[in-house]
Amino acid sequence: MLKQFIIQQVRSVVGGGKPPTEYLYPPGDPGLFGPDSVVWRVHGDFMSMMIGGISSLILQALHPSALAGVWDHSSFREDLKGRLGRTASFIAATTYGNTEMATRSIARVKKIHDSLKGTLPDGSEYWVSDPHLLYWVHLTEASSFLNAHQIYLNPHISEADQDQYFLEMSRISKDLGCSILDQYGHDQFAKTKASVQRAIESYFPELNYSDRSKWVIDLLEHFPAEPNTYVLNRLIIKAGFYNLPSWAYPLIGRPAPSALERHLLNQSIQLIAKPVRWALSNGVATHARRRMGIYN
Repeated sequence: MLKQFIIQQVRSVVGGGKPPTEYLYPPGDPGLFGPDSVVWRVHGDFMSMMIGGISSLILQALHPSALAGVWDHSSFREDLKGRLGRTASFIAATTYGNTEMATRSIARVKKIHDSLKGTLPDGSEYWVSDPHLLYWVHLTEASSFLNAHQIYLNPHISEADQDQYFLEMSRISKDLGCSILDQYGHDQFAKTKASVQRAIESYFPELNYSDRSKWVIDLLEHFPAEPNTYVLNRLIIKAGFYNLPSWAYPLIGRPAPSALERHLLNQSIQLIAKPVRWALSNGVATHARRRMGIYN
């Protein structure tokens, strides 16, 4: 009963539905990455992924064009839970799904991106499929997921594994059409932790904490929750704000959390994460491992 209650709480946060039995088939199909990948390890923890997801949405809201794509072509203002659920489903499918499921999910999202464009408040045009915008989304998502994983699950992850994570994650973004080339046509896509940080810094002159940004961040901070999921929601949201990089706090006009605040929140996360991880021990990642014949 307790396990089912926690599962219902977790699914309520992201709008999840039925058990992911489709991840069991076909036997032996590794998907895009396989069980030995760092992506499988990093994306296998619900708590740290949700925390990283909140952080990445905050950072994406700071880029006017990236925000406009969501503002103009997404239902997040009316259905934030649904938006988070669809993003979580895409990450699950591309990480743990069989090859056909993963490639189908990428093709579907790419087709949607290719059809969307709009006009910024200053009158200039943007295209959702613009590699420059897709790159910002990739950089903020990947760095936020990895940082949350390191803080709340595995503080001892090696530098080599961190670099490998960014290398593996580049595949999804490239398949979505995120081609980053220099003037000579050479691949400049960041595939290490250090190069990702440099790439993020290159966007600093483009970032802006606008009225739209503030509206989105306020919406995230006051994420709607049912009474039985209130505690879980509040912890994830606070951790998402604490998971931001140091440069983001002055930009959004908030003080960086102190070391004591971070420590106390981490303790709370670890306390609630244990039953959540236990409750989800039969989730997507486990189904994918069983597809590969791995049962431990």
